[in-house]
Amino acid sequence: GSGGFRKRKHDNFPHGQRREEKENVNPPSALMTSFKSFQLELDSRHDKYERLVKLSRDITIESKRTIFLLHRFTSAPNGEEILSESEVKLEAVRRKIKQVAQELIGEDMYQFHRAISPGLQEYVEAVSFQYFIKTRSLISVEEINKQLIFTAEDREETTNMTSNCHAKQPHTWSLKVTPVDYLLGVADLTGELMRLCISSVGNGDIDTPFELSQFLRQIYDGFTFIGNTGPYEVSKKLYTLKQSLAKVENACYTLKVRGSEIPKHMLADVFSTKTELIDQEEGLP
Repeated sequence: GSGGFRKRKHDNFPHGQRREEKENVNPPSALMTSFKSFQLELDSRHDKYERLVKLSRDITIESKRTIFLLHRFTSAPNGEEILSESEVKLEAVRRKIKQVAQELIGEDMYQFHRAISPGLQEYVEAVSFQYFIKTRSLISVEEINKQLIFTAEDREETTNMTSNCHAKQPHTWSLKVTPVDYLLGVADLTGELMRLCISSVGNGDIDTPFELSQFLRQIYDGFTFIGNTGPYEVSKKLYTLKQSLAKVENACYTLKVRGSEIPKHMLADVFSTKTELIDQEEGLP
C-alpha cells in the first residue's frame, strides 16, 4: 500500500543467514591482525598527543605566572627575593618539561611538535625575561637547552606514562627547543620588555627605557635579517615586535624632550595614554 514501509534488500535474507555470514569473517586473519595493530598504534599516539597538550598547557600557565612575578621586580623593595622565587617557579616548569621529554622517548619530536610548541614558546619567554633582568642581555638557545637535560637522579613521579616507556628508559632525558620556538619566544619577550619600560618609568627609573630601546632595536634588526625567508609565524610576529619598539622609543623621546616638564609620578600616565593612541592609529585592539 501507499502507506506501508519499503522493504530493504537484505530483509530478503533470514536473520540467521546474515549472522552466519558475519561469523564466516575470520578475525585472526593477517589483514584483521594488521588493522588491529594499526588501531592500537593510532590510539596510543592519540592518547600521548592529548597528554602532551595537557602538559603544554600546564607549562604555559606556570610560565605566565613567572612572568607576572618578574614584573614586580621594578617595584619590589628586594629584587633578589623576586628572582629567587622566579627560579623556584621555573624549576617547577622544568619538571613538567621533563615529563614531556619522557613521553617523547623513542618518538620523533616533530610528530608531536604542534602539541608542545605553545608551552615551549612561553617557557622561552619566561626564561629570557628572567635572564635579561639579571644580565641585561639575551639568553641563547644553547643555554636554554642546557637547562633541559635531566638525569635519573631527579626522582620525579611521572603520571600517565605508557607501558613501553616504562619498559626501558635511559638515565638521561633531554628536550631541545627548536629554533622556531626560540624565535617566537623572543618575539613575545619584546612585549614584556615594553611593559617593563612603562613600569620602570612609573617607579622613577629613567635609565631603563633607554637600555630597553637599544636592546629592542638590536632584536628588531636581527629579525629583519630573517625577513620573509623564515617561518610564517616569525614574520607574523615581526609587526608586533615593531609596535613594541615604537612604544619604547616613544617613551624615550618623551623622557628626553619633555622629561623635565612632566613630574615623575605622571610619566607613566603619559606613556600609557600615548600607547593607547598608537594602538588606535595602527588599528590594534
